Amino acid sequence: MSRRNVSDADRNLFLESIGEVQRVHSDLAEPEAKPVRPHPRQRLLDERRVTEELLMPLPESLDPDAAEPLRYLKDGYAPKLLSKLGRGQFSVRDTIDLHSMTQAEARLAIRDFLNECIDAGNLCVKIIHGKGMRSKEQGPVLKGLTDRMLRQRGDVIAFRSARHNDGGSGAVIVLLKGH
Repeated sequence: MSRRNVSDADRNLFLESIGEVQRVHSDLAEPEAKPVRPHPRQRLLDERRVTEELLMPLPESLDPDAAEPLRYLKDGYAPKLLSKLGRGQFSVRDTIDLHSMTQAEARLAIRDFLNECIDAGNLCVKIIHGKGMRSKEQGPVLKGLTDRMLRQRGDVIAFRSARHNDGGSGAVIVLLKGH
């Protein structure tokens, strides 16, 4: 912007017409103020509350995996086997689902399933017994049956409840001894 020579009379007339002013020491002015960044207070409080709630354990009445997990290792075998089984380091080769079976049906199904798996060389298997949600006060019937049967068999090396994403306390991963 170029400056023109202004007469003293014009200058005085201008100053009279605008009234009192405060002198600006710079000819560069910011066109608009920088916006203030909002502080997301409520969102931060909500996120903190959610984190706290996730860290709190569920009451047993709401937690489907609160049931006692199954674990067994035959004498003479390294405890490392049970750890590997729990970490999913064995490949499950076959699965049976006992849902909606009676105890008698499940007993025969487990026996036949394990015998067929051993004959086929499928030595790591999964038995889905359910969590016993409809078993009322008697507890998970098929889970207890599965536990007792597996402990009595001579060809079962180890078993433990499945990882959460594989069925949790509603399934058991079994390691069998081949012929």
